[in-house]
Amino acid sequence: MKVKVLVAYASKYGSTQEVAEAVAAVLRESGLVVDLEPMREVKTLEEYTAVVLGAPLYMLHWHKEARGFLSRHRETLTKRPVAIFALGPFNDEEKEWKEVRAQLNKELAKFPWLTPIAIEIFGGKFDPKNLRFPDNLIAKLPASPLRNMPASDARDWTAIRAWASNLATQLQPSLSQ
Repeated sequence: MKVKVLVAYASKYGSTQEVAEAVAAVLRESGLVVDLEPMREVKTLEEYTAVVLGAPLYMLHWHKEARGFLSRHRETLTKRPVAIFALGPFNDEEKEWKEVRAQLNKELAKFPWLTPIAIEIFGGKFDPKNLRFPDNLIAKLPASPLRNMPASDARDWTAIRAWASNLATQLQPSLSQ
């Protein structure tokens, strides 16, 4: 049986899409059939044997399209392997990584029926020049954590590819089938 994987993503500024593209490429290189789609465009999951979901945590909230996707496709997602990745931290501070992990765990706890085979946090990308309304206004507020924050890109492409490669191994049909 051929494994067909959907890599679905939500992306506010394009960074998560770039990571989803890298994950899809590694899965394809491993011999899996992969479709890459924005979550908002996915109508059905029936043709897929596994699903990989990627969405950012932004201002400590998981992207609303990810939450909506899980709600819309609940029944099908309970019958397939699901892997999840989230982008969040903008730097290498351990405290920030722990906060992002705790927030993702809190968001996923809203879906107690979901049992992912893999969950990973990757560093995010931030460029204040690209902020759009209302984020550009929020970033100017004195109490905003984004205030005067410099541009950064904490995505570790080696770690992203390694995670995707390991995931491909998990999704490969066993030779005994």
